[in-house]
Amino acid sequence: MAKNTVKLPGQVPSHIAIIMDGNGRWAQARGLPRLAGHHAGTENLRRVITACVDFGIQYLTIYAFSTENWGRPFEEVQGLMGILEDVIDRELKELDSQGVQLRHLGRLDGIKPSLRQKVNNAVEKTKNNSRLVLCIGFNYGGRDEIVCAIQNLIKDGIKPEDVTEELVSQYLFTAGVPDPDLIIRTSGELRGSNFLIWQGAYSEWYFPATYWPDFDKQELQRALEEYSKRDRRYGKVSP
Repeated sequence: MAKNTVKLPGQVPSHIAIIMDGNGRWAQARGLPRLAGHHAGTENLRRVITACVDFGIQYLTIYAFSTENWGRPFEEVQGLMGILEDVIDRELKELDSQGVQLRHLGRLDGIKPSLRQKVNNAVEKTKNNSRLVLCIGFNYGGRDEIVCAIQNLIKDGIKPEDVTEELVSQYLFTAGVPDPDLIIRTSGELRGSNFLIWQGAYSEWYFPATYWPDFDKQELQRALEEYSKRDRRYGKVSP
């Protein structure tokens, strides 16, 4: 992971989140099965991770498998599970050596025990790395995350008058991770799809038409350049 020599205009976001959309359509446009698109998207993730390090991004969150994705055809769901397992097996050593910390967002319920163990092992192995924090939303849904937070607040006996935004944030899957500055959804679709709905309250959004397998370093640079033009007011007015 070499340092990038391109100087980006303006402030670089600390945290980028990406909805990696368009894998299936990318494959269908080439006469390939949808799962081939997911494989291509996984290969592209390696390049985007490297680009994020080059550009000085500190946190990258990706939406790999949503709570709603269980409703897809059985073969596709099983294929996605296999891809995740394969990625852990192939990439964990390299990611760890490059200083990438892996975090899982979501529930591991419903995932086979061997894969669940591999996810937990990957998180534990890389927990002290700090070059880039890579949060992977797998079996993740924004509403489910909030429900889970509420359930745990109740379990811990938190009084209603003690509930604050800061406290709720500590009960989310993303506890300790700053809210995303920029959320990117590839493929041109204009939906949030239940992704980081608490954390993304004041994030900037960017919707390139490019399918995820083709979203390369140059596409990411364009997104960062567009972000640098935004005036983030957080409900207030510019000075």
